[in-house]
Amino acid sequence: MTDYWRLTALQTVELLKAGAVTPLELIDNALARIEAVNPKVNAMVTLCAERARDHAKRLMQKPIEQRGPLAGLPIGVKELNDVAGVRVTYGSPIFADNVPEKSDIMVERLEQNGAIVLGMTNSPEFGAGGNTFNEVHGETYNPWNVKLNAGGSSGGAAVALATGEVWLATGSDLGGSLRTPAAFCSVVGLRPSPGRVPSGPGELRFDTLAVDGPMARNVADTALFLDAMAGWHVDIPVSFPAPAEPFLTTAQKKLKPKRVGFYLDPAALPIEAGVKSLCRAAIEKLTGAGLSFEEASPDFSGVGNAFQTLRAVDYATTMRPLLNKHRDKLKAEVIWNAEKGLGLSAEEIGKAHLRRSRLYADMVKFFQDYDLLVLPAAPILPRDIKERWPREINGEQLDNYVEWLKLAALITMTSCPALSLPCGFSADGRPMGLMIVGKPRGEAELLSHAALFEEILGLHDAVPIDPKG
Repeated sequence: MTDYWRLTALQTVELLKAGAVTPLELIDNALARIEAVNPKVNAMVTLCAERARDHAKRLMQKPIEQRGPLAGLPIGVKELNDVAGVRVTYGSPIFADNVPEKSDIMVERLEQNGAIVLGMTNSPEFGAGGNTFNEVHGETYNPWNVKLNAGGSSGGAAVALATGEVWLATGSDLGGSLRTPAAFCSVVGLRPSPGRVPSGPGELRFDTLAVDGPMARNVADTALFLDAMAGWHVDIPVSFPAPAEPFLTTAQKKLKPKRVGFYLDPAALPIEAGVKSLCRAAIEKLTGAGLSFEEASPDFSGVGNAFQTLRAVDYATTMRPLLNKHRDKLKAEVIWNAEKGLGLSAEEIGKAHLRRSRLYADMVKFFQDYDLLVLPAAPILPRDIKERWPREINGEQLDNYVEWLKLAALITMTSCPALSLPCGFSADGRPMGLMIVGKPRGEAELLSHAALFEEILGLHDAVPIDPKG
């Protein structure tokens, strides 16, 4: 059997469009790879092989030019998004037997654009937390060292990509859930602008903190995937149309940014020295290739606390019914977050909204002078899988599970698109990424600049791998 799983998504789609391989062959290829490696990492938690084959057969009845941009490529979907007829638990015992009748908007669009859903990727309960484990499916292990945390909440997606189980995988991001696992597994995760990728619809249709987006092994594949999921949808009021030029076309131009601002100590947050060292080395390599970096950043003071407030409001709004009815089945972190929201005052919530509004104004001003902002993608290198969440960083004690996610949350609060790009490995082989932040709704230019960074850093061929450790 040909190892198609070793190819990039773009290469594989080109084979599909050329008729050199069929969607059914790719399904079999991916299933064989999953059988070989998934027992070691637990990334794919529910497979829907027959559903995938039925979809492939329907797709193959169409002319190749009518099969959509993904042309029959198997993908993984994070277990927070509904797929019709497939068990979707959201990582919660409350929904252990849930089989939705209707697919999520994003899933529907992806299937219309030629994606074939092969299965669900693991997530912590309701996506809460930066370590992927839950009481339904268990732990997901980092493929670079299976004793380590793969990041979360899109940990299953990142690991499935890194091990070659699928070519593309969906993710979601509130406090870094696309970016952290991408950094921890040496793949690419893009948090798009709110409204770029319509999904759900959930209870909070006007929400601009949580987004869905693409994950892939490299930047071009990420752009290809974004093309298949972006665009306006009537059910999502914050959504907006896709650009006239495909994201992939712009990404492949590998545009050079004129000026890049970077900051390795935003808002005085604790960040491990090893993380800073890897990011600094990457910036030095990019500078050596002729790119212009300057230490500069908007003022992020107080933004992390404002994020915690607004996040808690969302949890209180969406989780209260489950808190009232199934408190005994919810994990402690979800209960804490919902109760924090229920205890907030109007003044606290108002101040958080004001801080976010002022931050956006500062970002607009910053991007008048700079094309990008670069930060570390995570404050720590991957740690022991058994650590639910970091209790300390650099000796600084953290008193809740959201504290260590504040670095990613700074950018969540801006509404700017942000991409996690592999930037190197520690001496003991733990991956890290750069967080590259683009202008508001500037995904196209962000992807293009990131593709140039990727080419210079030369890490895009590091995956897929066999699990280690």
